[in-house]
Amino acid sequence: MTVGTQMQQAISSCESAAASMKSFALETDDQQVKQMFQQLAEQQQMIVDQLNNRLQYIQQEEPQYKQ
Repeated sequence: MTVGTQMQQAISSCESAAASMKSFALETDDQQVKQMFQQLAEQQQMIVDQLNNRLQYIQQEEPQYKQ
């Protein structure tokens, strides 16, 4: 398994976690909890963005790691 593939799996996992947080936010009526889940989803999205940037860098600098 290449580094690129491992990064893509990590990105997919983080995207799934962000989607879960968004779903939890929609399913609750408690405004405090809703806000917490929305913040967690935003934080997770920032992680996804950083991982995507890192994946792009790896692919540019190390072509052998492209999927």
